[in-house]
Amino acid sequence: MSHAVTRSVAAGPALLTSLDPLLRQWLPRQRWFAGKGRPVTGFSLVAATELLPLDATPGLYHLLVRAHQPPVRVVGAGLEATIPHPGDCYQLLIGVREALPPRLAPALIGHVHAGPLTGRTVYEALYDPRPAAFVLEALRSRARIGGLRFERRTDIKPHLVPRLLTGEQSNSSVVYGDTFILKLLRRVVPGVNPGLELPLALAREGCPRVPAPTAWVTAEAAEPGAEGPYVLAVLQPYLQGATDGWELALRGPAQGEDFTTEARALGRATAEVHTALARALPTVTLGRLQLRSMVEGMTARLEAAVQAVPVLSAYAPALPSVYEALAALAAEGHTFTAQRIHGDLHLGQFLRAPAGDWSLIDFEGEPARPLAERRMPQPAVRDVAGMLRSFDYVAHTAGGPPALEWAAACRAAYCTGYAEAGGQDPRTDPVLLRACETDKAVYEVVYEARHRPDWLPVPLSAVRRLAGSGPA
Repeated sequence: MSHAVTRSVAAGPALLTSLDPLLRQWLPRQRWFAGKGRPVTGFSLVAATELLPLDATPGLYHLLVRAHQPPVRVVGAGLEATIPHPGDCYQLLIGVREALPPRLAPALIGHVHAGPLTGRTVYEALYDPRPAAFVLEALRSRARIGGLRFERRTDIKPHLVPRLLTGEQSNSSVVYGDTFILKLLRRVVPGVNPGLELPLALAREGCPRVPAPTAWVTAEAAEPGAEGPYVLAVLQPYLQGATDGWELALRGPAQGEDFTTEARALGRATAEVHTALARALPTVTLGRLQLRSMVEGMTARLEAAVQAVPVLSAYAPALPSVYEALAALAAEGHTFTAQRIHGDLHLGQFLRAPAGDWSLIDFEGEPARPLAERRMPQPAVRDVAGMLRSFDYVAHTAGGPPALEWAAACRAAYCTGYAEAGGQDPRTDPVLLRACETDKAVYEVVYEARHRPDWLPVPLSAVRRLAGSGPA
């Protein structure tokens, strides 16, 4: 592969027009599509790059497209407003063939009937070994193709066989020969992405808990006002034989297995990563004004959640007091330290190697939150609150009646392990911990109501407890 290739597609708009009717049907069906529940009304092209020419088998296009949807209607506090939606930008790898072989049937996007691809079949290219192998070779050779930049820190062995993982939610992943895993981000925004920024910072600190990025893909920002390039994909070592913490924890309540030893180890691993992040990147002190702003944000999210999920209104009178207790501490002069954190920590973000060591993955934070917000220093206890909620989820979803004692034991063990490695037991700041856990539970109520209504009782039970209406 040549080191630098200019393959930006001059006919990109025409290409997108030909794909438009197919993408309107296909895109909303993808697990990683964020705008579910509202139709796609059109697309605008951010960038198009030809990676493999049409006369190859297959042809391969890289597209960044903005999907437009109807405005969002918001009702609350006696007011009604319609908020325009700017549209989310999605990364697509489009394979092109005359006909699709049976093995690629699950990848089908559709048959094109107009435009430059007329008469051809287009499909999700990551299912196809050749396009997936092309991406790895581009990283290995540090290619420059159109506006795409393929970077690497260390050597990459060639000719590794790719296979697509099909269980992803918000992104797509390809494993190469059980050596590397490539995470391709689907909904992308310009700027510094913490999913690359934080693992690189931890690698510089020599933190062994997080796989160091081997390579990554970026694209030049092509839209006016964009702050920095798009981070499109990150390649990291693949932890062969590893099991995620959610799968392991589910065996506990279901099979009567104790999980406190692992929960304690998870707490230690979390504290080690927090300590390394505090060394690698700046920390700040949260005083009265900053804490008041944090409380206002929590309160605003609660008010929006009550409007979105009316069943929350039963707890609306009690929950603000959880946040106001934090504001009262601030008024008395209490301060807290804020630092960079994981931002979306739960059991599924931990991987245990066959030897028993735990690693943390997926540092991009909650994808629904703005990038600037995800990169803000936060109290480390926000991550802890996410883990405490995760143990609660296991207790309610493992089958049978809720395993409340199992969850309580794991939550305590996790905090103990955190204190052992970090020197600061999260339970020593109960007001802050309760506020962060409440904020997380309120977020979960909205998420479950929209995506998994059958799971709604899980966060609602936590809201009841945190509001003082149930067992602590």
